[in-house]
Amino acid sequence: MASLFVENEYEFTSGAVSVFYNFGKHWINDGYHPSETPKDYRFSSYDDMMGVSAYQSARLFNGNRTTIGFDYFRYGGIAHNVYDDGTEELQVDRHEQEIAGYIDFRQNIKDWMTVNAGLRIDHHSTAGTTLIPQAGLSFILPHDIGIKLSASKGFRHPTLKEMYMYPPQNPDLQPEELWNYELAFHQSLIDGRLAYGINLFYIDAKNIILTLPNPSGAGKLNQNSGQLNNSGIEAQVKYHINKVWALNANYSFLHMKVPVISAPEHKAYAGVGFSKRIWHASIGALYINGLYTSTDPVQQTGFINLNVKVSARVCKWLNLWLNGDNLTNSQYEIIKGYPMPGASFMLGINIVF
Repeated sequence: MASLFVENEYEFTSGAVSVFYNFGKHWINDGYHPSETPKDYRFSSYDDMMGVSAYQSARLFNGNRTTIGFDYFRYGGIAHNVYDDGTEELQVDRHEQEIAGYIDFRQNIKDWMTVNAGLRIDHHSTAGTTLIPQAGLSFILPHDIGIKLSASKGFRHPTLKEMYMYPPQNPDLQPEELWNYELAFHQSLIDGRLAYGINLFYIDAKNIILTLPNPSGAGKLNQNSGQLNNSGIEAQVKYHINKVWALNANYSFLHMKVPVISAPEHKAYAGVGFSKRIWHASIGALYINGLYTSTDPVQQTGFINLNVKVSARVCKWLNLWLNGDNLTNSQYEIIKGYPMPGASFMLGINIVF
């Protein structure tokens, strides 16, 4: 019986360790409605987050890559309402921690098939321990055809605001969980100048955090009461006209049995790219329709944005760039009550040492 693997001494291929820390101090006037009087307090907070991430990859045998890693994350802070007379009302004073270890195994078989599987064990100081598996298969077929199948679990911890700050806060919230299943097809044609792909996906989620009437009293309460069974399709195409010009477009449709804020039913993009010598530029139009800005009551919106990016690599260490966003000056909201900026420009430089 022929073996799929060739014996070989293992070797380390790559690894990294990263550490980060940031903090913020805030003094915010929340404003007031024109029919109201000004608030007699300001929101004051100090928050910080820090973390450590490390991983190491190794080749255990031919065609293999095995990666093990470790993550640590700590975040939180303290927040008050500070009144005009100097008194303070504490909103939250809390830090939470998350520690995780993971392993990912990837194996190429006969140059046409890849198997990957992984497991992450995540322990949160409030929510406890969660197992997060994922697995996938990919195939490289004749005529530059690729097919991928995958299944993976995901989750989201409730935020400190959802758990501890302001009604309808609920300290007993559990993480949102979902399973994502995906089938992807892609192909390259005309010596790689034309590439296209289609993805089908299905999302099965539970414990979605919703703000609902409080079952034990007046008012509302954040609760793990939502379920999602959403599905959709994504398609993309890219064509290199020549070494200078390229066209790209994509479209996605999301079928939602339960509306999700900031999620559009239809999303399409078409753009043109230019690259020659030191110059790089792109212009593209984004179309959004059926985007939920509110679920109670249900409200949807749509808009078209035109965006442009231009950059020039002056030398090895200096890059100049200009971005123009929402050049159509569309008036829209992604979340109800929070208008997005109109036409805007940003100029900057990147310096690489």
